[in-house]
Amino acid sequence: MSRPKVSQENIVQNITLPPPAYVFPIVHPATIFPQLATETMAQEIQDVIVVGSCMTDLVSITPRLPKAGETIHGSKFFIGFGGKGANQCIQAARLGAQTTMVCKVGKDSFGNNYRENFKKNKVSTDFVYQTDAAATGVASIIVNSEGQNAIVIVAGANLLLDSGDLSKAAGAISAAKVMVCQLEILPEISLKALKMARASGVKTIFNPAPAITSLDPEFFSYSDIFCCNESEAEILTSVPVQSSADAGKAGLALLEKGCKVVIVTLGGEGCVIVSQEKTLPQHIPPKKVTAVDTTGAGDCFVGALAFYIAHYPHLSIEEMVKRSNYIASVSVQSPGTQTSYPYRKDLTLDLFQ
Repeated sequence: MSRPKVSQENIVQNITLPPPAYVFPIVHPATIFPQLATETMAQEIQDVIVVGSCMTDLVSITPRLPKAGETIHGSKFFIGFGGKGANQCIQAARLGAQTTMVCKVGKDSFGNNYRENFKKNKVSTDFVYQTDAAATGVASIIVNSEGQNAIVIVAGANLLLDSGDLSKAAGAISAAKVMVCQLEILPEISLKALKMARASGVKTIFNPAPAITSLDPEFFSYSDIFCCNESEAEILTSVPVQSSADAGKAGLALLEKGCKVVIVTLGGEGCVIVSQEKTLPQHIPPKKVTAVDTTGAGDCFVGALAFYIAHYPHLSIEEMVKRSNYIASVSVQSPGTQTSYPYRKDLTLDLFQ
């Protein structure tokens, strides 16, 4: 039997096409999972990451520091933002570094205010954790008429920053150019952070403050730059530091412990640098200024140094230290801690060439 002849036209007319498939819009995963936006942003744009402390400063201005058991009248009181880690982070940010802070504050007014302070200074708060298990850390500070100070800290929530918190920040740590740590949080957490950074090839700065005699020896080997002041150098080496020559001796002792580069800061006398490559101590003098308040000057120096390592890696360590010294000298000419830290726009252009 012959088949009926079917025209091409009939074939086309008799075909029923299925409805058009639904086209899903392209949606970034971070739209569905907001935490991915946090992780991606921190991993992509940060230069400096600081794992450390936040303190609310309770500052009293007095004609002199009181003796033991003595009560004296002060002339002024104010509340400010401090904590070594936060100070260092803020100064790096004010110079132009993209920064992230990893810390823990309380679920209280001080903690809420600190988160807002970070945002105001363009510091990422993705890993600024809050807890109701402790209050935000505080520092009671007395400053005399010569700018010298005495400080008592109550660490509070800072001591609750743990390894789980670090794990959440692992992506940001591995993507940073520079990591900065201190000792106002649990030492084992600072050490773990340094190890995480080293494993990812991130440059590390360790500021052993406040210094402890029982410092884990691994801190020395996991720090690319070990930056301490004269009293901290004494505690860690048992070498009395009364001069730049003494600082050089303490620095050499720290090299023997495994440090690569050691910077011993000397306040108004500048600092001394020694390294495995250049074992002859080099004294970098500061710009001479009249100090109004030296609180936080060391943190200002460390924050500036982190900025220079991240943004100007071609500079010698001596030049980076010279510029950081200058920025710290600017800070001591104004009262307060972070309130005294200069912004890039307020500094001379030669510091950024």
